[in-house]
Amino acid sequence: MTIDDKTKTELEAAVFRRLVAHLQSRSDVQNIDLMNLAGFCRNCLSNWLKEAADAKGAVMTKDDSREAVYGMPYETWKAQHQGAATPDQLAAMKKSQSGH
Repeated sequence: MTIDDKTKTELEAAVFRRLVAHLQSRSDVQNIDLMNLAGFCRNCLSNWLKEAADAKGAVMTKDDSREAVYGMPYETWKAQHQGAATPDQLAAMKKSQSGH
């Protein structure tokens, strides 16, 4: 398979947008569960977006990047969708982070 750089970038951007849209539609999935299962969460994606913006010299605040990923201000998302972590979730997080 041979794909030119422009097309590859466009495909990657489309996949990122689809992932973000999917995560926005699945507010029932908690960040701690994403971290425990996949090793990244919405906050990671927003941090990576900001880092990419910084690397390009584009102006983007942490709040901007979080809103781009969450689809709303982060504090609003937390208030509406984030539940308290269970002891099992916290234990899984501690175990999964022990190697990092």
